[in-house]
Amino acid sequence: MPDRVRITDVSPRDGLQNESGVIPTSRKVHLVRMLAASGVDEIEVSSFVSARWVPQLGDAAGVFAGIAAEAGAGWPVLSALVPNEKGLDAALEVNSRWRRDPSGGLIGKVSVFTAASETFARKNINAGIAESIERFGPVVRRAHEAGLLVRGYVSCAIACPFEGPVGPARVADVALRLADIGVDEVDLGDTIGAGEPASVRRMLEAVGVPVERLTLHLHDTFGRAAGCVREALGFGVRSFDGAAGGLGGCPYAGTAEKPAPGNIATETLVGVVRESGLACGVDDEALARAGVFAASLRGGP
Repeated sequence: MPDRVRITDVSPRDGLQNESGVIPTSRKVHLVRMLAASGVDEIEVSSFVSARWVPQLGDAAGVFAGIAAEAGAGWPVLSALVPNEKGLDAALEVNSRWRRDPSGGLIGKVSVFTAASETFARKNINAGIAESIERFGPVVRRAHEAGLLVRGYVSCAIACPFEGPVGPARVADVALRLADIGVDEVDLGDTIGAGEPASVRRMLEAVGVPVERLTLHLHDTFGRAAGCVREALGFGVRSFDGAAGGLGGCPYAGTAEKPAPGNIATETLVGVVRESGLACGVDDEALARAGVFAASLRGGP
């Protein structure tokens, strides 16, 4: 089993998408630059979703434009969420305008998003599980034709805010359906932070996708995410998402007055990886600076 762990920082997209105050594009660009300097393996920069649905991410093309001049071969993989073919078209337009080196465009990976909960899928993406996966088929095919990797998110991999606990068999079914349509990576999301080490282990044991194609996306709602990382590392998972400064938090897991704690902080994630005797390519001081800046973005400018 590889002794190096792959770290994706999702703070510019998942961390900021539910912030109510509009954050200037220039500050998002600065966050991406700081994360690139920290040595994480991938940065999820934004989402090509309608600004009507997610106003905070309506400047996705502008953020990519802001980093285009410096995002060379030494930078991490840059990725973006694309909910449908229209979103993919927008990502491909970015790549047609800016290239990070002669061999590839600025964006190296796109992500599609469904859930293991029918109710959550319908509320979050306005489509049932089967309908969403059918919609992703042409997105995956066209992305691969354009030389892009594809990540498939499975939200509510432990529990749903509407349906309660989600059985591991349901998670496995959705993960395998995504694998069948050709996604390169299945990202299992504990969307409301309900997981604990035992439930994460049961979920991972049930998912039939090879462990080297799995990523784990944890939220630290109840302070158990670090323990879940240790359990997943012991199972063989070597790819995790984090958010600098612990940004994010599912809007369905909290209230306006008391928002839910966000994604596991990338700083915490890196610490657990190192405590477990495994390696990652992160510069701790640079990541700490990025985390402080990320946390300063809460609440807008």
